[in-house]
Amino acid sequence: MTSTDSDTAPSPAGPAISLRGLGKSYGSKRVLADVDLDVPRGTILGYIGPNGAGKSTTVKILVGMIAEFDGEARVCGHDVRTESSAVKARIGYVPENAVLYEALTIAETLMFIGRLHSLDDEQIRQRGEAYLEAFELIDRLDERVGALSKGMRQKVLVTAALLHEPDVLFVDEPLSGLDVNASLLMKELLRALADAGRTIFYCSHVMDVVERVCDRIAIIHDGGIAAQGTYAELSEQVHGGSLEAIFANVTKGGGERERVAALLSRLADKTS
Repeated sequence: MTSTDSDTAPSPAGPAISLRGLGKSYGSKRVLADVDLDVPRGTILGYIGPNGAGKSTTVKILVGMIAEFDGEARVCGHDVRTESSAVKARIGYVPENAVLYEALTIAETLMFIGRLHSLDDEQIRQRGEAYLEAFELIDRLDERVGALSKGMRQKVLVTAALLHEPDVLFVDEPLSGLDVNASLLMKELLRALADAGRTIFYCSHVMDVVERVCDRIAIIHDGGIAAQGTYAELSEQVHGGSLEAIFANVTKGGGERERVAALLSRLADKTS
């Protein structure tokens, strides 16, 4: 077996993602503290939390963008710290704010990324065109990325992330910039990928979408997992309500109406 074959060999049975005692500090600031989490294969996990709770840091560790951390992180059975090449071969990543080469066309972008994953040109063309046909971008193959709208760029990013058929897909606000029809298509695509055995690590602040799309939900707060389970399980733990209400309860939020009233009162005092 070649080293490349070894890197991409099927992983043993077990969770697609496993975190044990995951921790990360920046100087004296502890961003993640003893995070334990298992994500079953074929699951869409909603990973949600307030700003600064540690969501982005978790994802950056799992995709190999942060090499130094405490604890253990495994993806498809591979150790993120010691088997980063094997992990990167098995994952796709759609960040919230990605930078694309604006001078390249869509076709050139997909060819460039596909070759990085050692796909042959015909595979890249066939898979890329299949996604772009579904996303209604097939007639823009020769258009430069710099001329595309935000929603069109998002479609290119998703296509690029799926070209090599990853086992695990990390997405951060994947519906950003998409119109209603494209959002519906994206939700259906994520569901179909999960039903086919792929695992989706879904980060978002849009609670109603997470509630409808995700099989399981993990709420991170102050660097640790504050609650996790299915929506029904979380609802039972905190006595019902929407995911927004559950989130506010778990993260000690709430009081928004009172804060807005106080804000308007102060503004009124300053203009009177």
